[in-house]
Amino acid sequence: MKYVTSPTFRYHPAVVAQQAATLQIISGNRFTLGLGSGEALNEHIVATGWPGANVRQARLVEAVEIISALFDGKSVSYQGEHLQVDSARLWDLPEVRVPIGIAVSGQQSCELFGPLGQVMVGIDPEPELTAMWDRYSTRSSSRKVAQLPVSWDSNVEAATERAHALFRWSLPGWKVNAELPSPAAFSSAADYTRPEDVAGVIPCGDDVGAVVAAAKKFFDAGYTDLALVQVGPDHQSSFLSAATAEILPALRGL
Repeated sequence: MKYVTSPTFRYHPAVVAQQAATLQIISGNRFTLGLGSGEALNEHIVATGWPGANVRQARLVEAVEIISALFDGKSVSYQGEHLQVDSARLWDLPEVRVPIGIAVSGQQSCELFGPLGQVMVGIDPEPELTAMWDRYSTRSSSRKVAQLPVSWDSNVEAATERAHALFRWSLPGWKVNAELPSPAAFSSAADYTRPEDVAGVIPCGDDVGAVVAAAKKFFDAGYTDLALVQVGPDHQSSFLSAATAEILPALRGL
């Protein structure tokens, strides 16, 4: 699964649909397409300004409608307020339709995208959010996926420093991060974030119990799937070994 791409500015939804269908084919029907309304850092470079959240979400609604229509396998022409398609078609369709996951953060996004997506994508362990998704979804049940960063290292201090250096930007929250246009802006927004603040949110070290405790918050909030992400390029092998041998068996026990 790709968590998540924006099919509204840099990438046209017809191109995203074609790429997703191809990935589904070559992955043996194991791909899920994650979509979001974008962030200024990645999208403003080709857009004429950075619109407000209402406009970004309206663009995403149109993009999801285009992608869903293309997944139906028919020729698609679409004339929306923001996006257009002229006689597009996916000629190679996978055996299993690509599930669409959509990132949500509150009632407005759940109300808009609950009826359109098959999978919810979130970043906060908030039971209110998963409940809102279920309220507006047209399905009796759906997957709800979250991401949990982990800074795995036998040296807790080094793990904390790495998480602070590379992931402190995440603490101000999505509503802030979506509006920041440059790495310098991200750095400034997190200027007063301390290493201990980061360690309070991201498991740092090699304590399996700490990872399980952090994960449990998401499962208790109603999430069904969790993507564990090792912070930074270091200790990827040791993290994967620990995940295979200890972390995943413990998480399955939840």
